[in-house]
Amino acid sequence: MGKNLPHHHQHQSKSNNSYTKFIFALFFCLLGLACIVDLFWASSSSFSSSYLRFASNWVSQKPRIFVSQQQQQQQHNVDDKIGKKKRFLSATFADLPAPDLAWEQMPSAPVPRLDGSAIQINNLFYVLSGYGTLDHVHSHVDVFNFTDNTWRAKFDTPKDMANSHLGVASDGRYIYVVSGQYGPQCRAPTSRTYVLDTQTREWQSLPPLPAPRYAPATQLWKGRLHVMGGSKENRHTPGLEHWSIAVKDGKALEKEWRTEIPIPRGGPHRASVAINDRLFVIGGQEGDFMAKPGSPIFKCSRRHEVVYGDVYMLDAEMKKWEVLPPLPKPNSHIECSWVVVNNSIIITGGTTEKHPETKRMILVGEVFQFHLDSLTWSVIGKLPYRVKTTLAGFWDGYLYFTSGQRDRGPDNPQPKKVIGEMWRTKLNI
Repeated sequence: MGKNLPHHHQHQSKSNNSYTKFIFALFFCLLGLACIVDLFWASSSSFSSSYLRFASNWVSQKPRIFVSQQQQQQQHNVDDKIGKKKRFLSATFADLPAPDLAWEQMPSAPVPRLDGSAIQINNLFYVLSGYGTLDHVHSHVDVFNFTDNTWRAKFDTPKDMANSHLGVASDGRYIYVVSGQYGPQCRAPTSRTYVLDTQTREWQSLPPLPAPRYAPATQLWKGRLHVMGGSKENRHTPGLEHWSIAVKDGKALEKEWRTEIPIPRGGPHRASVAINDRLFVIGGQEGDFMAKPGSPIFKCSRRHEVVYGDVYMLDAEMKKWEVLPPLPKPNSHIECSWVVVNNSIIITGGTTEKHPETKRMILVGEVFQFHLDSLTWSVIGKLPYRVKTTLAGFWDGYLYFTSGQRDRGPDNPQPKKVIGEMWRTKLNI
């Protein structure tokens, strides 16, 4: 029958046979490929898991951004700076490298005190008033004898004299006490001024300041008692005023204070030193705690403060302030923290700038030296701990300090305990 089929049917039969062969061949090829893949898959589980992870990530993740080597280096630099900043803003913010000093603890003061004042006359160290706590202030003088290292005497201050933030100066017998804060917490300042005869221990009053001041820089120079800066009546606003009055043998030679050239930068808690016919004003701050509005006990409330390391020198004609090299770092609460040794000024402790992250007060633990011949600074040692409002003295080659408010520990420079401890170290300068 096949031989008798039409020609087009014969052609269709051949086509069908070819198509069938092609399908069988394709099937066997795919089957072989499947076997090979299955064998490879079974022998390489790590490849399959990697592939699955890649496939999954490729589907689910956001498109990646590829950066150049230069961009990677820039990012590395940024990360490095951030790391350095974090290290710089550590708990021991602003400590400076300084050699260790061999400190020896001496008999503590009869009472702890903060924001007190001190004057050394020969071998006697007069320590005045100050806070015991924020709610209690002292109204007496303790006297330390450097010769035998004992606290020898105690006597009262005048009833109306300020209790803290005093301005003090001495001519070697008489101690002049100017203005300051009367009472605890953040009470108002007074303009009253007194003088103590250290030989008779009698107090006399002097003409009051033109206006009350907290912690003004105070010094005897060229026969005149100079009072500079400090904080104004609200305890916060810096004062620029500079007044002086002629004094001799514990008496005022004038009835009123004279206005002098204003200080370039106002504020309290700075050192003032008269030496070699020059008057220096060192460090300080702008702003201070204020009484909380409406508080019946004048409770202290925090305000913004700026601590600085400025140093100024008044020329012999008292007509111009000269700007000198600043302290190694900003420093405040040093009004009685200085002594003069071998033609240099030594400063112990203080407070520096607030911590840039916590905004907390940071205490100072270094000892600074200002060389009067070269007008340059150096860091000559460390205190036993960081401490502010130290009361410093120098006798027989030893640097002494007592009182103030110390830190919370080696790794925490914030203020904590008010102390009466006294320490000394041999200075080889």
